[in-house]
Amino acid sequence: MAEIPGLLFLLLLLCVVGQVSPYGAFWKPTWPAYRLPVVLPQSTLNLARPDFGAEAKLEVSSSCGPQCHKGTPLPTYEEAKQYLSYETLYSNGSRTETQVGIYILSNGRGGAQHQDSESSGKSRRKRQIYGYDSRFSIFGKDFLLNYPFSTSVKLSTGCTGTLVAEKHVLTAAHCIHDGKTYVKGTQKLRVGFLKPKFKDGGRGANSSSLALPEKMKFQWIRVKRTHVPKGWIKGNANDIGMDYDYALLELKKPHKRKFMKIGVSPPAKQLPGGRIHFSGYDNDRPGNLVYRFCDVKDETYDLLYQQCDAQPGASGSGVYVRMWKRQQQKWERKIIGIFSGHQWVDMNGSPQDFNVAVRITPLKYAQICYWIKGNYLDCREG
Repeated sequence: MAEIPGLLFLLLLLCVVGQVSPYGAFWKPTWPAYRLPVVLPQSTLNLARPDFGAEAKLEVSSSCGPQCHKGTPLPTYEEAKQYLSYETLYSNGSRTETQVGIYILSNGRGGAQHQDSESSGKSRRKRQIYGYDSRFSIFGKDFLLNYPFSTSVKLSTGCTGTLVAEKHVLTAAHCIHDGKTYVKGTQKLRVGFLKPKFKDGGRGANSSSLALPEKMKFQWIRVKRTHVPKGWIKGNANDIGMDYDYALLELKKPHKRKFMKIGVSPPAKQLPGGRIHFSGYDNDRPGNLVYRFCDVKDETYDLLYQQCDAQPGASGSGVYVRMWKRQQQKWERKIIGIFSGHQWVDMNGSPQDFNVAVRITPLKYAQICYWIKGNYLDCREG
């Protein structure tokens, strides 16, 4: 395993998307076979306790659109290492910063994120519905408790998350950190699971009293620690926008549900029907899990632009697709991105709005997988 030199790093940035398996005569939308980099911790420092003073924001807005993103230079190797370094917050309030190295194995090659610049412009409206509202509220425990809908969970800060391992939840970074400090309630962060309500009115101290269809309720599990990439933290890497709007939460105990694996985001043209899917707890439908799907309208290396109907509260939802797994000869859903927020984009002088998802690139996959597994050898398949 060797550290990536600067020139090779830039070459890998440009060619990693091409590392896919060719289609056969009988075409199926097939998960690409990527050769993945390795992201490993190098050093860890203790940081001062945060003040948890930020207000929770359930969506992120930016006016930097696809052309803005595509027109900015690629990050250098040193910049990529800086952006992928991360903060860890523990439930006792302590905090650490971990610097990372990026490596390649002798039989593999890796890629890196495409840098963008962020504008601080505000959305012209909070509404994120495009024409007819195409969202579906999921009712009935036979649906809510079954895969894939059962992988969607609610954060106590108001966002949505997705189960990606036995004790891990993937969500948006802005759900717990505003780019400067952690939001109120993060030190006692909880994750809510919809479960059937007992006939006697409910048992257990961790259950909410929300009125849910079919006598469903939330049962809560405390979070043990959180990981946020330094690329999101504005004091460390300014103006790279939504590219690093993701975070991983580790629960204090296993959730005992089927989870959805993460995967490297294929190019939009390789997605089945060019569509993505996600479910979340939109604020305008309290207590309901809301499912939607839509076409991808545009993409950059780090972001997917789409017009899936969504409202605040859905941010942090795992964006997924179902494709053919060649090695196992089966269909498999994977999380390929995290729903982040809303953008107004200047399209040939005419303003157009999009909802935006952060793509799981090869480097992001390597980082998130290591957070989950703790062993890079378990992160060789994306």
